[in-house]
Amino acid sequence: MSDLAFGLLMFAAMFGLIVLRFPVAVAMAVIGAIGYIEYNSFFSLAQFVKGSVVGKTSNYTLSVIPLFILMGHFATKAGLSAALFRFARFWVGHIRGGLAMATIVACGAFGAICGSSLATGATMSRIALPEMRAVNYSPKMSGGSLAAGGTLGILIPPSVILVIYAVISEQSIGKLFMAAMVPGVIAVVFYMIVIFIVARIHPEMAPAAMRASWGDRMRSLWSIWIVIALFAIVVGGIYAGLFTPTEGASVGVVATFAIMAVKGEATIDNIVSSILETAQTTGMIMLILVTAEVYNSFLAMNGLPQTLAATLGGYDLSPVLVLFGMLLIYLLLGCVMDSISMILLTVPVFLPLALSLDLGLSPEAAAIWFGILALMVVEMGLITPPIGLNVFIIAASDPETKIQDAFIGVIPFLLSDIVRVGLIIFFPVIALWLPGLS
Repeated sequence: MSDLAFGLLMFAAMFGLIVLRFPVAVAMAVIGAIGYIEYNSFFSLAQFVKGSVVGKTSNYTLSVIPLFILMGHFATKAGLSAALFRFARFWVGHIRGGLAMATIVACGAFGAICGSSLATGATMSRIALPEMRAVNYSPKMSGGSLAAGGTLGILIPPSVILVIYAVISEQSIGKLFMAAMVPGVIAVVFYMIVIFIVARIHPEMAPAAMRASWGDRMRSLWSIWIVIALFAIVVGGIYAGLFTPTEGASVGVVATFAIMAVKGEATIDNIVSSILETAQTTGMIMLILVTAEVYNSFLAMNGLPQTLAATLGGYDLSPVLVLFGMLLIYLLLGCVMDSISMILLTVPVFLPLALSLDLGLSPEAAAIWFGILALMVVEMGLITPPIGLNVFIIAASDPETKIQDAFIGVIPFLLSDIVRVGLIIFFPVIALWLPGLS
C-alpha cells in the first residue's frame, strides 16, 4: 500500500471512530499511534509521547487559552452580558425585529470578551429569550438569531480557536485577531440585515417591543463603557505591541475580576465555579492538543499533506476550486464535530495544501487569510443540521423552542454566511487590511 493510500485510509478510520461517538482525543490518539508505530516502533512512540505531553502543555503561548476562558466567565458573573443586551434593546428594541437585532449586537460585543461560541450562545439565551418570549417572538426567529449570534463568539477577537490556529500554523496571534475584526463586524451587519428582511416579510415572527425613554438609553450607554474600555485595552494593547497576547489576557482577567468585585459579584461561589469551569474546558482542550501532536507526527512521517498537494497540482485544478473543496469539507465536518477538533484535525492537512496554491499572496498573508476563512466556515458548521451544536444549546435553554424550529430559523443566517465567505475569498483585502498584509 502506498503512503498516500495508507494516509487516506487512516484519515477515514479516524473519522469513522468519531462518527461511532468515540471522543475526538481517543480517535486521534489511536490512529496517530498506529500510524506512528507503522513508521517507527512502539518504543519510539512512548518516548515521543513522554516528551510531547510536557512540551505541549508547558507551551507559554497556550497559557492565553485558560486566561481568556476565565476572563469570559468573570465577565458573565459581573453581569456584562446583561448590560450589553440591555443597551442594544433600549436603542433598537422598539423596531420590528429589534430584540433579535439587539441579541446579535450583544452576542458580538460579548464575544469580544468571551472567545467561546457555545458560552456566548448559552449566556445570551438566558438573557434574551425571556425578553423575546414576552413580546411573542416566533421560536424560529428567537432560536435562529440566538444560534447565529452565538457563533460570533469564536470570530470576534479574542478567540480561543484563533489562538489554537496561531499555534498550529506558527502565525502571530495579534495579526489573526486583527484579521478577524472586519469579517466579524460584517457578520454582525449581515445578521441584522437578515433580521430586518425576515421581519418585513413575516412581521408576526418579530413584533416590536416598547420604546425606551432617552433617559434609559443614556444610562445604558454609560453602563457599557466598561466593555468598550476592556476590549480596547486587551485587543488594542496586543495590536499596539504594548503587551503580548498572554499579558493582554492576564490584564483582562484582572480587569474583569475587579469589575466583578465592584459590582459585588466576587463571591466565593462565583470565583470557585469560574475557576472550575475554566479548568474543565482547558483540560479538554489540552488533552486534544496532546493527542493531536501524535496524530500530526504521523502525518509528517506519512507526508499526506505534501502528497495531496502534489497530486492535486498534477490535475491542474483552479486554486479557487481546490479552496472551495476544502471549505466544503469544513462545512460537512461541522455537522458532526466541534470547532476545536475540526481545526486540530484538518489544519495540518489543509494549510500546506492552501499554501501550495497560486493565490497571489505571501505565505504569511495566505496562512492568515486561510485561517479566517476556515474559522468562518467552522462557525457555519455550528449552526448547520443535523448536529449544529449552537442550535442544540439554544433549544436546550428554552423548552418552547423545538429543535426543528431553530434549524429552520438559522437558514437565512446561513445564506448570509455563504455571501460573507464569498466576499472574503474573492476580496482577501477585507481580512488582510488591518494586519497590514494586503
